[in-house]
Amino acid sequence: MSAPLVPAAAAFASALRRDLLQAARRPGEWLQPLAFFVIVTVLFPLSLDPELARLRHLAPAALWVALLLATLLALDFLYREDARDGTLEQFALSGQPFAVMIFAKTATHWLLTGLPLALVGPLAAISLGAPPQNALAVLWPLLLGSVSMSLIGSICAGLTLGTRRGGALLSLLVLPLAMPALVFGARATQLAIAGESAAGALYLLGAITVLALTLAPLAAAAAVRISLE
Repeated sequence: MSAPLVPAAAAFASALRRDLLQAARRPGEWLQPLAFFVIVTVLFPLSLDPELARLRHLAPAALWVALLLATLLALDFLYREDARDGTLEQFALSGQPFAVMIFAKTATHWLLTGLPLALVGPLAAISLGAPPQNALAVLWPLLLGSVSMSLIGSICAGLTLGTRRGGALLSLLVLPLAMPALVFGARATQLAIAGESAAGALYLLGAITVLALTLAPLAAAAAVRISLE
């Protein structure tokens, strides 16, 4: 491993550990999106006719809209507290790659929000009429989609950091950018519930996730720097 990567990796691990410890002291911030996701997916069948085929047809849309909205709930907390207490300024002046520090915060967001939502996804799919034997296949598109949504959301959260009523603006920015992941993720979920191969949609969703992993940390760091100035 080259020398510059060692301090960058240590800085990433330190920032990730710090954010996880802080999140443990404020469990409501990361439990709220999970509770919202569960409530939506449980109550959704109650608003429809008790027809299994119709419910199963609408299950992918319900899962992915709930995933997107639950992710948005946690994005408003991504940088807010660190901007208030000056931690982001310290990150910028620390001499460590700023993109690495911002990426650590995004990774924390996914570990506390996206990963639990994806893990609960198969159970939510069963509550929406998915066959139990096909429910586990729903996990993979939700995992990929939650990663891309966290990365896209980190850019938009940085852009709205210094604005009033940033939550509404954040939603308006994230929704169109997350649309490709939403479309291909819902398609992969539909095929998985039907017991068919979702490889094509998963490849496209994976390509979106890889692109987001490549570009989002740099774009989010630039957005946060602009908001701090």
